[in-house]
Amino acid sequence: MDVSVADAKNKLPELIKAAEQGERVTICRRGIPVVDLVRTKKPSRKKPMLGTLKGKIKVFDPDWWKPMTDKEVDDLFGGGE
Repeated sequence: MDVSVADAKNKLPELIKAAEQGERVTICRRGIPVVDLVRTKKPSRKKPMLGTLKGKIKVFDPDWWKPMTDKEVDDLFGGGE
């Protein structure tokens, strides 16, 4: 099937459906073929894999989320000038 760029803009969902069904769709600009729309060889719908980083992340300070004390802030930023 050959279609113009203008027709492809207006009929993209239908052209995708045709390509999914195995039909080769050629998009032409001024009568010259520029793009072929074809189905991919295999769908890439992979399910997300949860827990792939389990055991790979090391927490050095289990209290990292707690607010710093005033002394820790002073020691870190050289307070008391």
